[in-house]
Amino acid sequence: MTAPIQGYLRSDGRIGIRNVMVVVYLVECAHHVARKIAAPFEDDGVHVLGFPGCYPNDYANTIMEKLCTHPNVGGVLLVSLGCESFDRYTLARHVRDSGRPVKTITIQQTGGTRTSVEEGRQWVRETLPALASVPRAPMDVSDLIVGTICGGSDGTSGITANPAMGRAFDFLIENGARCIFEETGELIGCETIMAERAATPELGHLLRETVEKAARYYATLGYGSFAAGNADGGLTTIEEKSMGAYAKSGSSPIAGIIKPGDVPPRGGLYLLDVVPDGEVRFGFPNINDTAEIVEMIACGCHVILFSTGRGSVVGSAISPVIKVCANPETFRRMSGDMDVDAGRILEGRADLDDVGHEIEDLVLAVARGGRTKSEDLGHHEFVLTYKSFEPIGPGCLPSPT
Repeated sequence: MTAPIQGYLRSDGRIGIRNVMVVVYLVECAHHVARKIAAPFEDDGVHVLGFPGCYPNDYANTIMEKLCTHPNVGGVLLVSLGCESFDRYTLARHVRDSGRPVKTITIQQTGGTRTSVEEGRQWVRETLPALASVPRAPMDVSDLIVGTICGGSDGTSGITANPAMGRAFDFLIENGARCIFEETGELIGCETIMAERAATPELGHLLRETVEKAARYYATLGYGSFAAGNADGGLTTIEEKSMGAYAKSGSSPIAGIIKPGDVPPRGGLYLLDVVPDGEVRFGFPNINDTAEIVEMIACGCHVILFSTGRGSVVGSAISPVIKVCANPETFRRMSGDMDVDAGRILEGRADLDDVGHEIEDLVLAVARGGRTKSEDLGHHEFVLTYKSFEPIGPGCLPSPT
């Protein structure tokens, strides 16, 4: 008999699959102090995240608020230098209102590095036992939010790992899960077939507009989401890469479009629009895979599926990352970092359904507390930069028929 999922019940009613504490620096000047505070607790589920900028940004405020009240987060220590523009008071109030323990250390008031580190470690040490007493609650597949991303792609990614993750998405959605795919800059050329899967004609029109916005954005920048490593790995064009990336979405109807920080309202498949609105102001939309993972976690993702052909070692703060390796040679070379060998599809040792079910089973095992390779290796990568978004309109989330 399969063990049930026992999640961590938060005061706001949401349920997490992890119970981590986050130490959050509110400007790069406070990053070192935050790292020093968290260092002794690396094996106790204490993760470091933060925003490096000194100047205000609504997007960063929203993402940080969503992350600090994520269902996988049980407590928050904010570390401020004291003169940055980040609104630490509002963030602390949001965390407190969610029922989570929160404390703010202001380095300029505390007396500098040594006293701030000492005070921060003392609070973490005193608060961790309270996190251990958080009540547990049963979770169903329909309570899970799962995201998908690809990175370090090569010519095998669109043949094995990406479509296998798409099958896993289909299986999870059949059981009521909320699943998110993104990378609109790598969906260029797929907008017509994607619109045909939309829940409503209006949503289909908005899906087209979302990809067209990404195409304009990248054209203005003068280059697309196509790295030199992709070419070295056998990919030839952005259209070829897009078709492979699109396979991650599976075949379920597309229920809606969300933006970073929006939580999908019900079971189904959602496109996360990660390309900023308005004129090009802040450079490349997502500077690396970690930035995209952070945005999906801000949308409530309990776990992330990450496909790679050339090999990637990253994990994430807050939510586990399951690494699905597309290339059998890469898997043999980097098996210590990979959770699933999708490359065996190429070698005739499995088919897409086999690997899709393996990924689905692994998602549930991780939700029950099983650890991913990146968790065991201590990967807690985190990146948050400047962006700007307009709110989604009502057509982005049509009512179910």
